[in-house]
Amino acid sequence: MVFRPVTVCEVCKSGDVMVSTGIGVCAACLRERPSVSLSVVMERHRETRKAEGLVPEPPRSRGGVHCDFCANECVIGEGHAGYCGLRRNIQGRLEGGVTRGNFSWYFDPLPTNCVADWVCPAGTGAGYPRFAHRNGPERGYKNLAVFSQVCSFDCAFCQNGDFRRLTLRPTWHTAGELVDAADDMTSCICYFGGDPSPQMPVFLEASRLARKRAGGRILRFCWETNGSFNSSLLDAAMDISLLSGGCVKFDLKAFNSAIHRALTGSDNSRTLENFIRAAARIHERPDPPPLVASTLLVPGYIDSREVGKIASFIAGLDCSIPYSLLAFAPHLHMTDLPLTSRGHAEECLSAAMDAGLKRVRLGNAHLLGP
Repeated sequence: MVFRPVTVCEVCKSGDVMVSTGIGVCAACLRERPSVSLSVVMERHRETRKAEGLVPEPPRSRGGVHCDFCANECVIGEGHAGYCGLRRNIQGRLEGGVTRGNFSWYFDPLPTNCVADWVCPAGTGAGYPRFAHRNGPERGYKNLAVFSQVCSFDCAFCQNGDFRRLTLRPTWHTAGELVDAADDMTSCICYFGGDPSPQMPVFLEASRLARKRAGGRILRFCWETNGSFNSSLLDAAMDISLLSGGCVKFDLKAFNSAIHRALTGSDNSRTLENFIRAAARIHERPDPPPLVASTLLVPGYIDSREVGKIASFIAGLDCSIPYSLLAFAPHLHMTDLPLTSRGHAEECLSAAMDAGLKRVRLGNAHLLGP
């Protein structure tokens, strides 16, 4: 199948490149002419967020209250919300994400389709008997999947984009309510979304309570994140994951900063800094791996060149870090792109292995297009 672009790049005016209307510019222009390209892309992010009722960009309100939970570093004015839509300035005090949060949960039978299932205790029995119930997949047990209904990024391709309406119509819960949902057959709790970063304090408190209530029973804690949170919150997440047999799963969306901003609306410097910080702790518990990375192969934007740079970055820290490549399916504001093709995926897989990584896989091959 030959992809026929539905638009032209608004910078180079080429109609022979793959461009999504949700972005408006091609990857080559983002790499070679980032300033002018991002002026186009960031206006798109602002427009779509306004249309969805979300704050168009991280606020910098004079006299506001500073929130340091994530890399957005919002300064929030009285009565207003931060970029995530959760944190609010109520009479000079920030509320949301500390004693209660906007999240929901459900159970997944194990093994499940987790990004780390090919290396984690639930999917493989890694770390048995200390961290896994079985010397193999934990069939019969379950994962408590905790969905954060807010996010610190604005990914134009978000695979869970429905959370945005839940950001504006919050479902508030406390750490205690979440812990009450776990039972004796719950062997892991995974926080994802959206992203857990805007409400890490309440999730960390829930994890501590759940671990205490479990006593000596196996109960792992994992985080699937864009990695934009405050470094102290990362440290706390790593602490409880290392102790419990869980892991922190970073979604490394792009290495090139302009491509990352185009796709997510945010810079990736905090994510890369935090990944380096987390990688420095692998020696504390090499097995099961406490740090896992993944990248979505967005057609036209995340190619073998981009994956090769991400993989080289990871390999430079520790070549044993597991890395999953994920097939893209059209979602949200990038519905005009095709599925990731098999050829695209195989090129990216080769680039990751050529970079020196020892554990690389294609995580959802069933989604690949021709």
